[in-house]
Amino acid sequence: MKQAILTTIIAMAMTTLGVMAQDYRLVFCDDFNGTELDSRVWNIEVNGNGGGNNELQYYRAENVSVQDGCLLLTAKKENYLGKNFTSGRINSMGKAAFKHGKVEASICIPQTANGLWPAFWMMGNDMATGTGWPNCGEIDIMEMGNSYGISHGTQDRFFNGACHWGPWANGGHPNYARSSTNDYSMQDGEFHLFTLIWDEQKVAMYLDVDKYPDVEPYYVMNIDDTSQQNSPGRYFHKQFFILFNLAIGGNFPAIFNADGITALANEDRALMVDFVRVYQEVDSDDYTLPMGFKKLDVTHDGEVDISDVNAVINVVLGKEKNAAADVNGDYADDISDVNIIINCMLGK
Repeated sequence: MKQAILTTIIAMAMTTLGVMAQDYRLVFCDDFNGTELDSRVWNIEVNGNGGGNNELQYYRAENVSVQDGCLLLTAKKENYLGKNFTSGRINSMGKAAFKHGKVEASICIPQTANGLWPAFWMMGNDMATGTGWPNCGEIDIMEMGNSYGISHGTQDRFFNGACHWGPWANGGHPNYARSSTNDYSMQDGEFHLFTLIWDEQKVAMYLDVDKYPDVEPYYVMNIDDTSQQNSPGRYFHKQFFILFNLAIGGNFPAIFNADGITALANEDRALMVDFVRVYQEVDSDDYTLPMGFKKLDVTHDGEVDISDVNAVINVVLGKEKNAAADVNGDYADDISDVNIIINCMLGK
């Protein structure tokens, strides 16, 4: 019976490779299965500085929680240190950072109407040693709540990806953003997968590629040009760290006063993250991980051993859930993932 199940799963996996087919290996995964945020990986931001975007919230540690296998960043209407709202923002700067690969997160986006601004993004890890913005580089994988979506009644489907880089000059900086209106709602109470594919040539972003393997990217930018000071190739080939936040008001939704924030009129709202994971190609090992984390370490115990093999087998057999079990990034938990871990244990 067990063999029959494994054979079926392998056959299903062969049909789901699509545009994402690549020889990847899992480098990092956080599936938020504990009871609190892992401080080895994440920094909780505490400030009310507006994020450089005239945002209206105060970021507090109390608005960041881990519940039922998810990260929650909760936006609230409450007065705190001169602000009318509070929310949550975390980053992995100086702790977990990556150069190139596949970076993705499964996110349940709250109803943003009107005034919420959720984001999943990355910035250059050299910020930790003093490099300022935008010279550090910025990759925005998902943003929602923009004023265009508000004015057109499409903010549950209108979203964008963007890149920003340096230097800042004459009141501006090089950047490229691309917006899309999706065919279906992304604020439907379900989790949606946002995926960044990042290599020497380009960055490309995909929505729900686990469900639609042939989907076209919603954002593509070439980063192979290094010829000029403003060329993106000078800013996007280094390690970047990960951020999640739920902003309130500001430049993006073009709401600058508390009366315009209708999303929180009757209840709190939360950005929920089921997991975030990073893959790199087999011959690439350009990353920073915290103590106790290791490439292909499914169980997060700092070792790649038989416990990881057993964990993947249990996922394959439907006995447990673990986002890290898909160690080759093909969106199928199957015997190929087991084989990769065994080969790693054998030094192959």
